[in-house]
Amino acid sequence: QVQLVESGGGSVQAGGSLRLSCVASGSTFSRYRMGWFRQAPGKGREGVASIRAGGVATAYADSVKGRFTISRDNAKNILYLQMNSLKPEDTAMYYCAAYSRFQPGAPLTLDEGSYDYWGQGTLVTVSS
Repeated sequence: QVQLVESGGGSVQAGGSLRLSCVASGSTFSRYRMGWFRQAPGKGREGVASIRAGGVATAYADSVKGRFTISRDNAKNILYLQMNSLKPEDTAMYYCAAYSRFQPGAPLTLDEGSYDYWGQGTLVTVSS
């Protein structure tokens, strides 16, 4: 099993930037495909970005394409989400998640049901 701990959330004005981090422990980080999800108040959880175990391929929700960048450092067991040009609608609790059950070559997924391990979340608030 892998344990995940997010950090880096905070309050920022619209147009600003934040970088979220997710530290993994307890298992071989490079075995897992990773994702970032978010949940705004009163809404369901939404997949934001995903990255392959090797870190080369990524996938993004349309709502964040061109503004957010997911990356990982397998040597340090850390997943990142660089968020630029933030908007008030990006306000949410952000979660990192991991899954290891996938077929080699299968496309990345932003379906939360595919992810087995979750962090506790870090809050991002964007004011207008």
